Amino acid sequence: MPKSPKFTNNLVKESSPYLLQHAHNPVNWEAWNTESLQRAKDEQKLLLISIGYAACHWCHVMEHECFEDEEVADAMNSHFINIKVDREERPDIDHIYMDALQMMTGSGGWPLNILALPDGRPFWGATFVKKQEWIQVLNQLQDLYKNNPKKIIGYAENMAHGLKEINTIAIEENSDFIKTSAITEIVKDWSTYFDTFLGGYKRAPKFMMPVNLNFLLHYGHSQKDKEINEYIHTTLTRMAWGGVFDHVGGGFSRYAVDTKWHVPHFEKMLYDNGLLISLYAKAYASTKNTLYKNVVQKSISFLKEELLDVSNSFYSSLDADSISETGKLVEGAFYVWKEKQLKDILKDDYPLFRDFYNINSYGYWEEDNYVLIRDAETTKIAKRHDLTEEIVFQTITKDLKILKKEREKRDKPRLDDKILTSWNGLALKGLTDAYRYLHDKEYLELALQNAHFILSKLIDENGGLYHNHKNGKSTISGFLEDYAAVIDGFLSLYEVTYDEAWLSHSLKLTHYVIDNFSDTSTGLFYFTSNKEEIIIRKTIEVADNVIPSSNSIMAQNLLKLSKYFPEEGFDVRLNQIMKTMKKSIIDNPQNHANWLHLSLLMSQDFNEVVVIGENFEPICKALMNTYLPNTIFAASNSKTSNLPLLMHRYVENKTLIYVCKHGTCQLPVEETEKALKLI
Repeated sequence: MPKSPKFTNNLVKESSPYLLQHAHNPVNWEAWNTESLQRAKDEQKLLLISIGYAACHWCHVMEHECFEDEEVADAMNSHFINIKVDREERPDIDHIYMDALQMMTGSGGWPLNILALPDGRPFWGATFVKKQEWIQVLNQLQDLYKNNPKKIIGYAENMAHGLKEINTIAIEENSDFIKTSAITEIVKDWSTYFDTFLGGYKRAPKFMMPVNLNFLLHYGHSQKDKEINEYIHTTLTRMAWGGVFDHVGGGFSRYAVDTKWHVPHFEKMLYDNGLLISLYAKAYASTKNTLYKNVVQKSISFLKEELLDVSNSFYSSLDADSISETGKLVEGAFYVWKEKQLKDILKDDYPLFRDFYNINSYGYWEEDNYVLIRDAETTKIAKRHDLTEEIVFQTITKDLKILKKEREKRDKPRLDDKILTSWNGLALKGLTDAYRYLHDKEYLELALQNAHFILSKLIDENGGLYHNHKNGKSTISGFLEDYAAVIDGFLSLYEVTYDEAWLSHSLKLTHYVIDNFSDTSTGLFYFTSNKEEIIIRKTIEVADNVIPSSNSIMAQNLLKLSKYFPEEGFDVRLNQIMKTMKKSIIDNPQNHANWLHLSLLMSQDFNEVVVIGENFEPICKALMNTYLPNTIFAASNSKTSNLPLLMHRYVENKTLIYVCKHGTCQLPVEETEKALKLI
């Protein structure tokens, strides 16, 4: 085998903040590209693929222990083509190798380290590995590849076959849709995992899972299920009280490492906050609980202050780690407090603050640090201190502002300032829901500015989306997640502006998806465009996780679009998809909560509410103030609209409200109370 020329670390040429973090490692890193993959084939070298993201704490630990080490770098550079991947830039690659890791080890996570044949087929994988173990594994597997390549090739062939098999979706012939009665049984079985005292599941770590909670919020509301409603309230309250929510600066961290939502894994992601803003806005509409309203307000403030770019797009995340008082990069250093600090800063307010946020054994974390956490209603705290609730609220609000000002003096967590289309779509949806239910015009303005950024910077000359934007450049062809989230955001924007341009944009992007992402055998959509080259398989993403799957969002988009544009036949495609997905939903509802939500929407009456006339705006606002998860709205003051729901319904000098199902409308009414009764 000819000796390869010396290569240097080529990540300096990249724009991803995660890749740039590794740009000065002694490892000869390459980004994922055609040239690097071809070189592996030409030189018959194994691929060492390491996948992570900028806010990942354990990625930083492995970088420090391994990738910054000369001995490790020598072992990696001698025998491997070393590829670094930002999972957020390339979710298509991450999907495949995460599936491979879970097949090999039964679990997953990041950093995700894979060894693969020169053609990309994996044969070994692990997450975090210590230095000496890492060197030992690399040397052993390189020796095996040199001396007994058939063994590795055989294993890689089996893995590639397995990776295709697990992404195959069986199609059931003559399958019916899932009925509400079946959903009730599913929820009953599912609820045995619920932690009814602290919320979430009966385990740690605890993820917020807004997809699951969004479905259960609708289910509990529509079925008047007292136990589910109580569980949702408990979970939303405990999350909002917990350390996973940043009481000082707003916004949620990614998850809690314990059962009481106390100590977070401190990174703060755009996608979590976009989804949770939407969820808490809906929960506020359903309950009028001011705690939920405050969470929405503070979370949007966080987005504006920490993640909003001057272009009106949103950055991706804040790191878990920041520089501590001792000058070291430490997880959570920016967010935690010592008791003496709080006493010195808050002075006479400290006793009340200590009680409110548990500066005691309940709120203690480690190394004399406390993570703020609530454990009691304001009424209870007020009674203990012989104060009114209003005084407690005013005092705590003032104290949090003081702490925020003090915290600004600290070194901030590192920012991942790349702009992802899909996550901006989720944030756009969150902002529209916040405006819909909280009526703050600033939220609508933010949403509109963000949507115009997407239109102006993230759409290519063929009408397709880009996935990534950084340093003024849009790169990487869009994935299904980008289209699904943006279409959802635009549909929601239509329902709060009634500007039909947003429906038009949604329709165009949906046609693009159907033309370029379709799997005709299942009705589902591939994660990557049919125009793109693939490694091992064409992934079909259907499992809902912290973020709903791209196919489940797209299916919900089809449901709404079928109501706005019945002549397009979107309902036929949707029906095919739901029959394809039925078995997966029933067999594993916890991983298909957004699909279960769609099943609920399709099993119940779904309303199309049309408001037409000069006074449509105040009427729509009054109607949409109510939590109506099984309803879409169309409205106009014009008799010239070409939207099917609005045609031939205008009456001079009247504003009429039509409540329709499947395009068939009841007699119009003029009062919102009567319309709500019909809904």
